[in-house]
Amino acid sequence: MFSGSWNTLLDKLDDLPEKATLITPLSHRRFRVTDVQEQRVIIGFVDRDETRPLQREQFETLYRRITDEPDGFELDRLPADADPYPAVLSLHPQFEIDEDEGVITAQDGRTTSQLLDGELAGDSDERSEPDLDVYADALLLVDALERHNVTTLSEMETDALVNLYTLLSDVQRNANDFRQDVAGVLLNRLHHDRPVSSPFGSVQRTTRRNRSLKNEDEVLSKLEDAGIGRERVTGVDRSKVDDALEVTRLSETDVYDIDEQSTSARPISTRRSRRPDSKASRNSSRRRRVKTPRNYARRSRTSMDASTSSSRNSSSGVWISKRKEPNRHR
Repeated sequence: MFSGSWNTLLDKLDDLPEKATLITPLSHRRFRVTDVQEQRVIIGFVDRDETRPLQREQFETLYRRITDEPDGFELDRLPADADPYPAVLSLHPQFEIDEDEGVITAQDGRTTSQLLDGELAGDSDERSEPDLDVYADALLLVDALERHNVTTLSEMETDALVNLYTLLSDVQRNANDFRQDVAGVLLNRLHHDRPVSSPFGSVQRTTRRNRSLKNEDEVLSKLEDAGIGRERVTGVDRSKVDDALEVTRLSETDVYDIDEQSTSARPISTRRSRRPDSKASRNSSRRRRVKTPRNYARRSRTSMDASTSSSRNSSSGVWISKRKEPNRHR
């Protein structure tokens, strides 16, 4: 039975265009079929100079596991380097990959494959303007950066610096909000703690434990039973001290050591009557809200936390490792 399916798959592979690109379902690595033989398929990865033979007997093993599972074979059960196999097998009209569910299934009707056509594999000339605040803010920021010599900030006019600072704050805030939305969807597509790569970086699912103390009396009782006195784990609560200052004649200096206050700039409003005369002049009818910035630590490797946690007080997220962005033509 597999022999017939194998021959059908080989025919599909023979019909592929030379530049046809497939993508693995777990790591999202792109590869091309470079040679089709009777007992194996040779593939080459797009992002590195690496070729790999995919053996017929391994396809047969995967075929039998899929057909033995009525709800589909879970991709997480594959060995770490085996996800090109289901990607190639998805070219067969009988098999389909559901990345959201993380399975490959046998279907009776029409199926989709892991094949990227030329438009998806490369950059498309047809683009649309998303209705997102971060997009509009980014256009305005690009325009401001192009209009001024930002390499010498000390020589810029005050109003130009104010514009630049508020735009940077807007982009930072709205980019982070949209980033969290992307993370929520992306978490459903990351499986088995395997990194997923793209031209601009890689992400990987992670899980963190969140702890919260139980009832204070219960905690102190447990510690005292273990020989730890409560004076060793209790201290002054700053919020309660602040409450006490409001109802007493004590001053802050009586209970606080006060250093010199740090000074920072904070935008209190953004007013934009029109878009600048540049590429950013599109979307001129979009309204603006009063916004305040948030400070986020800039890291080369950051995490996106999921909005939900499990019953064991753990939360899932994805790690990002950034790649150097290639030069792009404007």
